[in-house]
Amino acid sequence: MKKKFILNADDFGMSEYYNKAVLNGVNNGILTSASLCANGENFEEAIKDIIPQCHDLSVGIHLNIIEGKSLTECPLLTDTERNFNNGYIALILKSLNKDFMAQLEQEFRAQIEKIINCTKVDHIDSHVHTHAIPNIFRLTAKLAKEYEIPYIRTQYEKPYFIPSVKKHITIAYPINILKIILLNTFTILNKPVVKKYGLKTNEYLIGVGYTGMMDSKTVEYGLKKLKKDCIAEALIHPCKYEEPFSPDSHHFEYLITQDKDLGETLKELGFDLVNHSNI
Repeated sequence: MKKKFILNADDFGMSEYYNKAVLNGVNNGILTSASLCANGENFEEAIKDIIPQCHDLSVGIHLNIIEGKSLTECPLLTDTERNFNNGYIALILKSLNKDFMAQLEQEFRAQIEKIINCTKVDHIDSHVHTHAIPNIFRLTAKLAKEYEIPYIRTQYEKPYFIPSVKKHITIAYPINILKIILLNTFTILNKPVVKKYGLKTNEYLIGVGYTGMMDSKTVEYGLKKLKKDCIAEALIHPCKYEEPFSPDSHHFEYLITQDKDLGETLKELGFDLVNHSNI
């Protein structure tokens, strides 16, 4: 196995700006894959207008139980108007409850089936890494096997530093380090589950330590840390804004997809740019 790199856009279908970023990122940049939200406000646009124009796009399922409305009646996951209302800690605790897990399976199945009935998929992950929670991961892996989705994301990230003081003096950075510790622990517990169900996964993830601060340099320095043959996946949340919107972190993540120099850097580091369907 060579060193392989997947650049994936999470939150596909959440808005027209995410959709535009995917379209332009695939056709005019180095984006290879995107994960689609079944409950995204612009899901139909993604299916009917964007995917048909992206012939080499690897499409995945972005399970979402954090934001927006549910597709099913699942009162342990939502408020009375079916808006998801659980934070990450609550989901960890509730994942120990059988009734909660039964409702969660019902919702996951609805989200998976909505997408696979519209387009071919080859990977599965989740909004805010909720499927990394061990009990939820076991459910997700079981469903991936059942629905013949060959690849499931895991979240092991090697901590690394980039030469930018600005990125390290924010409140977000120490919080992100705690996320790495938690998600790396979950990944150690989840890797045997991947093997049990005969699924594929990445060895490394890039995008946790610098969540909300991602740019080409954060991807480059993350990859420089990886010396051995592996599959590395970088998750970004790119939005292609137009005036009068001001650039934000999502705009800079979109610029990653347009960075041809990063594509050359990948080659210099020994990485092949691939998607989930050809690993």
